[in-house]
Amino acid sequence: MISSILLINLKGEILIWRAYKDNVSRSDWEAFASQVVHAKESREKPVQTISGTHFIHTTQGDIVLVAASRENINVMLVLKLLFKMVELFKAYFGGNFDESQVKKNFVLIYELLDEIIDYGFPQILEVDVLKKYITQGGAKTIDLNDQEQLKKITVQATGVCSWRAEGIKHRKNEVFIDVVENINILMSTKRERLRADVSGEILVNCKLSGMPECKFGMNDKLIMSTDTRARSSDKGIALDDYRFHQCVRLSKFDVDREITFIPPDEPFQLMTYRITESIESPFKLIPTVKVLGRNRLELSLQVTAMYDRNIEASNVRIDFPCPKNTAKGHIPNPGHGKARFDPAQSAVIWRIRRFPGRQEYSLLAEVELASTISDKQWVRPPIKMAFDVPQFTASGLRVRFLKVQEKSNYKPVKWIRYLTKAGTYEHRI
Repeated sequence: MISSILLINLKGEILIWRAYKDNVSRSDWEAFASQVVHAKESREKPVQTISGTHFIHTTQGDIVLVAASRENINVMLVLKLLFKMVELFKAYFGGNFDESQVKKNFVLIYELLDEIIDYGFPQILEVDVLKKYITQGGAKTIDLNDQEQLKKITVQATGVCSWRAEGIKHRKNEVFIDVVENINILMSTKRERLRADVSGEILVNCKLSGMPECKFGMNDKLIMSTDTRARSSDKGIALDDYRFHQCVRLSKFDVDREITFIPPDEPFQLMTYRITESIESPFKLIPTVKVLGRNRLELSLQVTAMYDRNIEASNVRIDFPCPKNTAKGHIPNPGHGKARFDPAQSAVIWRIRRFPGRQEYSLLAEVELASTISDKQWVRPPIKMAFDVPQFTASGLRVRFLKVQEKSNYKPVKWIRYLTKAGTYEHRI
C-alpha cells in the first residue's frame, strides 16, 4: 500500500516524513520535491511517477501532502485519505493548517500518522476516537488507567462502527433530515432549456439513544416501478450519480435500494446526488430588451413562480445586465421588492424578500448610455438569479419513510425539511 507520507512546503522543503516501508528512499523524495513542488507543477497533476515511484499529492494552502508507493494502488482511496488527514489536522489545530502549525505541532503529527496508518494501510480516521487518547496541551479526556473506558475506546476504534460509541443516551429521541438541492439551469433567448441538472445533499442529525439502525427510503424510480403501493402519478426520480457516508451499508442499497445505516451522534452528510432528468424549474423568466434610440434602452422582465401557492420563496435576487457604458438607470417602483442600478456590476439588481407561489411580478427599467468612440456591439450576458425555495425540490425527490430500530424499541420524533437553492441559474437575453 502506502510506503511513505510527507508534508512539504511550497519551497520544496520536507517538513514531515513518515516512512512505513523502506522501498522509497530519500533521494526519491528529494527528486519529487525539486522536480514537482519547487517547480510549481504540483497543482496540475495529482499523480506523478518518478523513477518507478508513484507520488499522489494534494495542495492545501502552503502545504503539499504527498503519499508515495511503488505498487499499483487505489489512487482515489489515497486521495480520500489525504483529504481526511487535512480534516483531522484542522480539528486538532483549531481550524488552521499551514506551515507554522506543522512546525509547531510536528510531534503531535507524527503521533497521529502512527495511529491513522499501519504499515501503509489506513486505520483510524475518526476525530472523536483519536482525541480520546491522543491529546494536545496536556488535556486529558479520559483516564487511561480506567479499564472500562479503554475497553470502550478499543471497541469503537477496532469495531465495524467506529463513528459511533456505545452507551449514548438522549432525553428526547429525534431525527432531523434536510434535503438541500442546488438547481443549475441555462435558458436560451428563445426560452428553450439548454442545460438543467440538480446537485443535492441529504443532511442528517440523529439525536438517538443506544445503537439504532435506520432505514431511509426515497422515491427512487427503480423502486417506484415495482412498488404496488406507490401512486401511479408518482413516477420517482432517476439518480445519475450518488455518494454515501461511510456508515451506509452499500450491499443492502444495491439489493433493495434502501439506505441502511447506523448514524454518528452528530450532524453528518448522509449522501450527495446528481439528477439530470425531469427537472422542475421554480421560476419562469420572460425578459425583453428594446432599443429606444442611440443612447437609450428599455429593459423589462416578467417573473412567474411555478411552485404551489402554499410555498413562498425567500431572498430572491435577479441581476439584469446592462451595457458597460450605461451612465444611469431610471427604475419606476416595481411594485414588489426593491430595484436599483449598480454601476459596479453594470446591472439592474432586483431584490424580492418574499415570492409566493403562482404569482407573477414585473420589472420595467430604462437606462441611458454614455457616448463612445467605437460602435462595438453589446455582447449580452445572461440574467442571473438567486433564491431559496423551502419545502420544494426541483428534482422531485421525496422521503418515503424513515424507520428506526433499536433494542429499547423507542419511537423517535422525525423532522424533514426540503430546500432548493439557485446554483448557476441563468437566462440569456
